[in-house]
Amino acid sequence: MSSFERYLSLWIAAAMFAGIVIGTLAPGLVGMIAAAEIARVNLVVAVLIWAMVYPMMVGVDPHQLRHVFRQPKGLGITLAVNWLIKPFTMAALAVLFFEGVFADLIAPEDAQSYIAGLILLGAAPCTAMVFVWSQLTRGDENYTLVQVTVNDVVMVFAFAPIVAFLLGVTDITVPWETLVLSVVLFVALPLAAGLLTRARLESEARIEAFKARVKPFSMVGLIATVAILFGLQGDVILERPLVIVLIAVPILLQSYGIFAVAYAAAWIMKVPHRIAAPCALIGTSNFFELAVAVAISLFGLNSGAALATVVGVLVEVPVMLSLVAFANRTRRDFG
Repeated sequence: MSSFERYLSLWIAAAMFAGIVIGTLAPGLVGMIAAAEIARVNLVVAVLIWAMVYPMMVGVDPHQLRHVFRQPKGLGITLAVNWLIKPFTMAALAVLFFEGVFADLIAPEDAQSYIAGLILLGAAPCTAMVFVWSQLTRGDENYTLVQVTVNDVVMVFAFAPIVAFLLGVTDITVPWETLVLSVVLFVALPLAAGLLTRARLESEARIEAFKARVKPFSMVGLIATVAILFGLQGDVILERPLVIVLIAVPILLQSYGIFAVAYAAAWIMKVPHRIAAPCALIGTSNFFELAVAVAISLFGLNSGAALATVVGVLVEVPVMLSLVAFANRTRRDFG
């Protein structure tokens, strides 16, 4: 790791603080950024995420993709955790805390709204940011791409039925424009650009040199994204700190628990670390654009459900960085 990457957690903490300060002192600027969106996908954040994803896509070798399915265990773990475990454990933790542990601190109607938002988070595994976490753990670019692609296909069919079942609501309206636009922006376009770049560079040596040059842009994009996200939600953090903390508790338990299950399963099944780390991180991270969009469309912009999905955004980056650090420290345990 470079010195910049080694102290990435400090840069992220500074970005969080800067975001809150900017959101408080320059609400007009934050409002302009918030207004730049299509299908509830913020275009400024989309550009930054694109910058994060592109360097890893340059490493995707189309000639090696056909060999990915020789390692089916990692893909199996990803799918099992994302769709058979994660949504249901998130729902269980939400009910446990907001109908039990925190029952005396939260009004019943608010509790139900927070539960709904947490369910939406749990049913929306990550698409874009996984490429960043995979890059930081030196994950296999080709395998990560396949994992994300298969996961997106399953999401198209499984997200609405799972959410409908857990919420007890049958008229779930999935914002397909958000889902499709996110996949195009965060997967399809960066992949096309990466493949075009590989074709122009031709030799593997030139490709590796180019990846080293553009990798810092990925980290800068991550820091800028965090600053913007915290700027957009700075007023909520300052006005309702206790609620933020309460919502964060089940999210934290879910995140670390899901990672532990997937990572341990990969270790037991002797999955190589370059595949094991990304497959555990995919299930841990969330597709927050989709979760926020559905929460707003179902319950309203100022609902507790929408707030819960936003807290998921705020919690995710620090949690994922801690798990990336853990995965890197335990690399040798995978042989």
